[in-house]
Amino acid sequence: MAFDGTTIRALLDGVTAKGSLHGIAALVVDRNGPLFHHAAGEAREHTMFRNASMTKAVATTAALQLVEQGRLSLDATVESILPEFGQLEVLDGFDGDRPRLRPPASKATVRQLMTHSAGCGYFFLSEKLLRYHALTGEPNPLSGLKRSLSVPLVNDPGTAWEYGVNTDWLGLIVERLSGESLGSYLRRHVWGPLGMDDSTFVPSAAQRERLLRVAQRQADGTLAPSPHDLPATSEWEAAGHGSYGTIQDYGRFVQAWLNDGAGVLQPATVQMALQDHLGGIRLPDMIKATIPELSNDVPSLPVPQSWGLGFHLTLADLPGMRSRGTADWAGVFNSYYWIDRAKGIGGVLMTQVLPFFDMPVVETLMGFEMAVYQQVGAAVPAG
Repeated sequence: MAFDGTTIRALLDGVTAKGSLHGIAALVVDRNGPLFHHAAGEAREHTMFRNASMTKAVATTAALQLVEQGRLSLDATVESILPEFGQLEVLDGFDGDRPRLRPPASKATVRQLMTHSAGCGYFFLSEKLLRYHALTGEPNPLSGLKRSLSVPLVNDPGTAWEYGVNTDWLGLIVERLSGESLGSYLRRHVWGPLGMDDSTFVPSAAQRERLLRVAQRQADGTLAPSPHDLPATSEWEAAGHGSYGTIQDYGRFVQAWLNDGAGVLQPATVQMALQDHLGGIRLPDMIKATIPELSNDVPSLPVPQSWGLGFHLTLADLPGMRSRGTADWAGVFNSYYWIDRAKGIGGVLMTQVLPFFDMPVVETLMGFEMAVYQQVGAAVPAG
């Protein structure tokens, strides 16, 4: 199918030319491979990006392979595989300046890790956790220290959706069951089979030279160098945020999920994973940020939505945009993707700007998605 990317190219060139973004890349894929790619500003064809939370879906894919093989059960308790998880208590509040902790009312499961309902939080999205870190001096996950994962839960497992270090624990499960590091496992079973040859937790010096710098949005709308970055070294290969790669690499991952898991998963696993697994738990109307330098508040679209295994799901057709059942997520440095299996199309948009949910990027993302569907909405047969 011929794909005319003129509108998308003009959109990316425009936001970089006027200085709204320093560098940005877009990729469109269908089940057979890439249809369109363009990089603008400081981004180049093979620029490396911090995937940040776009790592989560890739690590979840690894765990789903273990489910397929019968080595992991979705309803197994996390502590049955990682006894250290069973030591975590729930942060109920504070008595003055003392954290008030109690045992959780239920045991978290592997499925709850995949849907962000296991009770784990993030310091930059939870007032309780932010205060806990301030009072105790415990490190946060961006420190690269593994004990940052062992801060208290913020909810009882299975009671609420809360974005947090759930996928980091899932990555530790993959390591425990496979007997190898997460990066080694992914190289052999996900990155390697899909040809994601630049994907890594530990970029080489040459890869770092290709890494787009992180810019920080200022109050007046301009961009300045950001003081925030992923840690230069980490005590664990962070399934929640730690990988790097090119936009082409991530496009190969999106293509695999469009194409019934070809290369990494069985079709039945893909279909199962992209169902609603939250069991009636509602997503919040607003994800409130506690550290404005890292993230803006993120409002929820007023459409039916939920979580599958590793992905946010849109549960309604969006006119002129994605179809019902589309999977998506993003990374804190303002990178985004979607996987529309109904129309057989996926998109990836990557930049490196803080804070998350930056309006110039979000507006570019919406323009990108609408331009994609103007091209392919009617042309791509339903799968």
